[in-house]
Amino acid sequence: MSLNTPAARRDQSYHLHPATNLRTVQKEGPLVITRGEGVYVYDDEGRRYLEGMAGLWCASLGFSERRLADAAYRQMCELPFYHSFAGKVPAISTDLAERLIRIAPANMGKVFFANSGSEANDTALKLAWYINNALGRPKKKKIISRKRAYHGVTIATASLTGLAFAQDDFDLPIERILHTDCPHYYRGAERGESEDAFAARLAANLEALILHEGPDTVAAFFAEPVMGAGGVIVPPATYFDRIQPILKKYDILFVADEVICGFGRTGFMFGSQTFNLQPDIITLAKGLSAGYIPISATLISDAVYELLVAQSDKLGIFGHGYTYSSHPVPAAVALEALKIYEERDIVAAVRRVGPRLQEAIRSYRGHPLIGEARGIGLIGAVEIVRDKATKGSFDPKAGVAAYLVRRAQHHGAILRNMPGDIVAFSPPLIINETEIEEMMACFGKALDDTWSMVKEKGLV
Repeated sequence: MSLNTPAARRDQSYHLHPATNLRTVQKEGPLVITRGEGVYVYDDEGRRYLEGMAGLWCASLGFSERRLADAAYRQMCELPFYHSFAGKVPAISTDLAERLIRIAPANMGKVFFANSGSEANDTALKLAWYINNALGRPKKKKIISRKRAYHGVTIATASLTGLAFAQDDFDLPIERILHTDCPHYYRGAERGESEDAFAARLAANLEALILHEGPDTVAAFFAEPVMGAGGVIVPPATYFDRIQPILKKYDILFVADEVICGFGRTGFMFGSQTFNLQPDIITLAKGLSAGYIPISATLISDAVYELLVAQSDKLGIFGHGYTYSSHPVPAAVALEALKIYEERDIVAAVRRVGPRLQEAIRSYRGHPLIGEARGIGLIGAVEIVRDKATKGSFDPKAGVAAYLVRRAQHHGAILRNMPGDIVAFSPPLIINETEIEEMMACFGKALDDTWSMVKEKGLV
């Protein structure tokens, strides 16, 4: 069957759609996107949408940056593929690694390239196990993540992810993965508890977990500076200040998952700078190439690298890597993206327009459906509730946030709903204030539609 018409593409899609209710897309068909321009994308019937999620948090430079396309073309013509196995490496990949180390926080020393954030985090987890074997600590292998965290969907990283949809019926999580508290003040704080007291309690709970498991069994702690797919959860004041000394006290590696936060999203080049983090390992993806081509990076400290060198010398090989690790074409695109970030001072642009987005999001705090409005830089969310006073939620089966997102799409903006009736905003970093107002106007119309729907159905 030919799929060369919009109706045919909707009626018969051969995709197995990730992160999708497969029955719904089978019945209704997908939204087929054909092209992009700036912060907008267009479907196969010519309708325009402001892409309020930068695709999947990643299209930092929008959808029509010609310099990135040209960089890919030039590299395809010069060296379309080479690998980094057995002491070889594409020249362009060494240039990218050098530039990343130059701008990275926390004294990083080496870079390992892969294809996705999941692979970057999977690599970090394997390294935590590998170096503890190198240190003669075969029991120090447990990994602590957090409830509502998102670190990927490989077998290992889906286990790190603290969201049910990534684990249900996949026989996950695997062993040796632990989860500590989610640092969500709105949902987790006790009555009258300050942010500082909440952070202190979570830090104490983390230390109690480590002591219960045995410090000699815990290898690493994974954390996003701002939790993305878990609901855009900004950590409370002093949270990381209290967490980091505990990790050092028990010699536990700190892995900062910067897959979403990296490259300007929070108003600094890295979320680690926003929250004064000193990780041993940093994982990157998404904004690394502005989403234009798959690439990820795992950055490691010099101390970690020296352990890898010693163990690979002992074993005769460092037995990790992918066919497309250090692939020259993604490396060329990523290097060009980093040049654009610097030349156009994207961080300054986020600091300039970010407050407008945060102000617009917070302007809905008084709406009957909005329990919390939160965010930082150019990432934010609203949490929809049935009862503001009690923070009571709607029955998940009612799909209230999903309805709101569908209505926003109807009005011309693509947003994202997440578990817990949370609606997220993460537009391209090139967005301007007029476009922010347009996106939020679409959201406002959708919120009004949703309020009418829940009243009509007697849900409130």
